[in-house]
Amino acid sequence: MNTFDRDDAGAPTLYIAEFIDGPLGGQIDSRALVRGKHAARISMVAAVAGLESVFWYDEVDERDVNGQRRVRYFFDKGESDPIDTEVEPI
Repeated sequence: MNTFDRDDAGAPTLYIAEFIDGPLGGQIDSRALVRGKHAARISMVAAVAGLESVFWYDEVDERDVNGQRRVRYFFDKGESDPIDTEVEPI
């Protein structure tokens, strides 16, 4: 069963996730609303020094920017894979 919200053309309704710190700090990602809501906690996979790592992010706040929902997320270091702070993610 598909739980994604859809617009009139059948495309998923999207919001923008903004990563404010951690290894993905400054990056954004388009994500689909599920049952009209954005995710309060999300995981992202990224390569660090050639190895895939899982990073967890928690919601800080949400806002509307020119009719588009944007949600800011902060890095949960304790729940994420360890990273070498001197290595930049790819």
